[in-house]
Amino acid sequence: MTTPASETLGPHSVTRKLHRPWGKWGLRTAAATYLGAMILLPIAAILHAGFEEGLSHFWQSITEPIALQALYLTLLTAGVTTLINAVMGTLAAYVLVRSDFTGKRILNALIDMPFAIPTLVTGVMLVVLYGPQGLFARFFTVYDIEIVFARPGIVLALLLVTYPFTVRSVQPVLLAMELDQEEAAYTLGASRWTTFWRIVFPSLIPAILTGSLLTFARAIGEFGSIVIVSGNIPGRTLTAPVHIFGLIESDNQSGASAISILLLGLSFSLVLIVDQLQRRKEARHARV
Repeated sequence: MTTPASETLGPHSVTRKLHRPWGKWGLRTAAATYLGAMILLPIAAILHAGFEEGLSHFWQSITEPIALQALYLTLLTAGVTTLINAVMGTLAAYVLVRSDFTGKRILNALIDMPFAIPTLVTGVMLVVLYGPQGLFARFFTVYDIEIVFARPGIVLALLLVTYPFTVRSVQPVLLAMELDQEEAAYTLGASRWTTFWRIVFPSLIPAILTGSLLTFARAIGEFGSIVIVSGNIPGRTLTAPVHIFGLIESDNQSGASAISILLLGLSFSLVLIVDQLQRRKEARHARV
């Protein structure tokens, strides 16, 4: 008697027989096409625009005095912002994880607000607070302090838009840490500061570095809030992203592309470093 083919092969063989490889390749193709259209194509376009007039023109565009001053200010304010948020973000994460107080959930939710607020609105808020007609204008006028339309305003704007990065990088590490070593240090007479510095902080260094690099990468590309609060004075408060916008408005597309390539390369390098830190962190956890 002849046995039906389906019974001979069995259910698993039928599944393999019905498997359609084009489904898997179709998903991969769709993902790769979308990635190319959204990321690779714009990068290729800006590389072409930046180098189409030759390396000499590219070098001239990024070494013009106004461009160098704008790049210097961008890196300076981004560096100051990164240092401040590395300290305050770590402190905020520690308080949120290790302390219980009224309003903790609200504070934890507010940390992500800069991600939701349009950056132009951030600039307007700072002008309303610290501008010439702002709420604190009289105080700053008496002491001759410039905030808005000066470098402190740029730093304030960057601090606000990048605040969540370090907090959200450090917070999960603190949540995953065991308290045994800290409790043992307390029983041996160590103060909270000594315990934090000797036991907790070394474990947080990779997360702090990750948050700091993300903060710096975000800060060097900020435009919306900066264009409102800086005043855009060449040589004083003109940052690289705002300078790029000015070059586009003046129909200098190749110059704008050249400076954009420089910022793009710096940001991409920082992203690669962050990815490497994450891989090392995962490998270390896997060994543990």
